[in-house]
Amino acid sequence: MNGAQDLGGMQAFGPIHPEDDVSLFHADWERRVLAMTLAMGATGKWNIDTSRAARESLPPAQYLSSSYYEIWFEGLKKLLLSTGLATAEEIEAGELKRAASPVPRVLMADQVPAALLRGGPADRPATAAARFEVGDIVQTRQMHPSTHTRLPRYCRGKRGRIIAAHGTHVFPDTNAIGLGEQPQWLYTVRFDAFELWGADTTAASVCVDCWESYLDYPNAGPD
Repeated sequence: MNGAQDLGGMQAFGPIHPEDDVSLFHADWERRVLAMTLAMGATGKWNIDTSRAARESLPPAQYLSSSYYEIWFEGLKKLLLSTGLATAEEIEAGELKRAASPVPRVLMADQVPAALLRGGPADRPATAAARFEVGDIVQTRQMHPSTHTRLPRYCRGKRGRIIAAHGTHVFPDTNAIGLGEQPQWLYTVRFDAFELWGADTTAASVCVDCWESYLDYPNAGPD
């Protein structure tokens, strides 16, 4: 999706000002939003890619004018509504108006540390040989899907060199929209900065992790 979340290469947003305060939260409600997002994600009613897609599908004006955890909260509300776990009236009131809907799993408080340490590994056993090798020159595909993708807009249709192969991983583009994990080989591709930005750049290079279906050999014909 070419949404407001895909900021790479966009101009006129002003400089980035790192904060001196290195705390993870600026207010107590942000802690609660993170806790609710983790707890609801653990139910199994959606996956991490679905969650990301919900956040990036917010209207651009809302997305760009919202803080980090405001975006998380709005994405969570969309997921609760779409799965029937809550109604708009319940979200507005902040309380249940009916019997709670069943969920596959419940993350209890004493299970949280272990769950966070375990994380959610996305690597999967390889079922096919890698199409590309380290050192190969590749070109990203020019694509503009209306749904979730992890290929940034600024590096589509660009040439780069594969510098690492990471095995097969869950493909977020399908996993986000209910089409299954469909694991693919994942590579790190190094792009010269001038390939992405032209001559008007002070950067040297940019590295992007790309799933196999994002890539082709330069001058390859259509599938």
